[in-house]
Amino acid sequence: MQADASGVFAGRELEGRVALVTGAARNIGRAIALGLGRGGASVLVAAHASRDAAEETAALVRADGGAAEVALADVADPAGAQALVDAALRAFGRLDILVCNAAARSDGAIESITPQEWRRITSSILDGTFFCAQAAGPHLRASGQGALVTLGGVAAHVGLSGRAHVSAAKAGVLGLTRALAREWAPHVTANCVSPGYVATARAGEVPAHFRERAPLAGRPGAPEEIAAAVRYLAGPAARFVTGQTLHLNGGWHMGA
Repeated sequence: MQADASGVFAGRELEGRVALVTGAARNIGRAIALGLGRGGASVLVAAHASRDAAEETAALVRADGGAAEVALADVADPAGAQALVDAALRAFGRLDILVCNAAARSDGAIESITPQEWRRITSSILDGTFFCAQAAGPHLRASGQGALVTLGGVAAHVGLSGRAHVSAAKAGVLGLTRALAREWAPHVTANCVSPGYVATARAGEVPAHFRERAPLAGRPGAPEEIAAAVRYLAGPAARFVTGQTLHLNGGWHMGA
C-alpha cells in the first residue's frame, strides 16, 4: 500500500469510525480533520463561529474521499458542547473519537491579564475540553474503541512568560486527560498531544528560545505532524496507550 498524504499512514485504519474535532476550521485543527478523514473516519468539523473556514475544511475532507459535516458552537458553554455531540450523532449515528483542539490565545504579563481575559482563555481551553468530554463520554464508552485526544502544549510543562493563563489552562487539560484515562479505562483511551512551535497561519516568527534550545530547531513543526500524532493515538495501533503525553517540539522540552 502507498502512504497517504501525510507520508506516514497506509490504508484506512479508521474506517467506520466517527470523529468530532473542535477548533477544526483552520491550522492544526484542519490538519487533524484531514488526517482522520484520510484514515477513513467520518468527521464532524466543529468551530465556534468561522463557518466559511469550517466548510472549507469539510470540503477538503470530502475531496480526499472522506465524509464530513460542519457544526458551530461555543465549547465553553455546556449546551454548546452537547450540541456538537448531538450534531455528530445526527450526521453519522455514532461517536468514537473526540479531539479537543479548540483554544483561544493571548499574550500579556500577569499584571495585565484582566479577570475577563483569564476566563476567556481558560474557559475556551480547559472548560471546553471538560464539557466536550462530559458530553461525549457515554458515546465513546459505548463505542468499544473510543479515543479522546486532547491538545496540550509545551507551556503546560515549562511555563511561558506572558502566557500564565494559557500555561495554567493547558496544565489543567493534561490533568483532566490523565484522570479520564483512569476513569474511562478499559473502554476509552485518553491521551494528550503537546506541540511546541508549529508553523500555522497565526504563528509569528520562530521564537529565539526555540531556535537556540531545540535540537531540531532548523524548522518549526508542521500541522500535519501534529495531525499524524493525533491519528495514531485515535487509531487501533494505540489501544495499549493511555494517560500519556506525546511531545512534538523538536526536542525543545524533553521532560515527562
